[in-house]
Amino acid sequence: MNIFRLTADLMHLVSILILLVKIQNSQSCAGISFKTQLLYSVVFLTRYVDLVLRFVSVYNTCMKVYFIASSVYILYLMKIKYRATYDQRMDTFPYVYLVGAAAVLGVVFSYDYTPVEVLWSFSIWLESVAIMPQLYMLQQTGEAETITTHYLFALGAYRALYLFNWVYRYGMEGHTDWIAWVAGLIQTALYSDFFYLYYTKYVSPFPCALYIYMHTMMAGKERDRDRKKKRD
Repeated sequence: MNIFRLTADLMHLVSILILLVKIQNSQSCAGISFKTQLLYSVVFLTRYVDLVLRFVSVYNTCMKVYFIASSVYILYLMKIKYRATYDQRMDTFPYVYLVGAAAVLGVVFSYDYTPVEVLWSFSIWLESVAIMPQLYMLQQTGEAETITTHYLFALGAYRALYLFNWVYRYGMEGHTDWIAWVAGLIQTALYSDFFYLYYTKYVSPFPCALYIYMHTMMAGKERDRDRKKKRD
């Protein structure tokens, strides 16, 4: 079993669940980029066209259906059900250029020039930059809800874990896929600043708080021992 791929897929599932829970519980799409969600929908719809052409496994089919259905559902929530809460003024990244660049790369760099293979290549390149409108929106607003940052972290962790998956497959199976490798490195690099900010905001303070708590507890015990000695 490839634990890296399984964990990465689970992180991807979790990231989407986090986003759906955030939208449904708050009944708001504030802080979420519709353009990024639209790009992800295009990614899944073009990558998984083989869903109707061949059967790989129950796991594979369920994952593909989940990603397509959830991405389209998120678009529905943002554009129809909670449309009034979506701040279009802050979601201004020119995403059309991303689609154009991915289309060119998908045609130029493809393992086989069949419609399915070209669409797959296009989806890989597009996914590598699909998060850019969301990151740009965060930069514009200067803040984000905690749940939104957890969504981004889970999404970035999914891609970072796939890097380990590729290393594992290369070492164990001799598998190579330079298109996915390059696109994955680009995508992970885009998350690098966010990972650092996430670490400093949510991870780094925890050990500090734990240290302060333990230090306070130890100091209290020392004082209690000193008082006891004086009474004796």
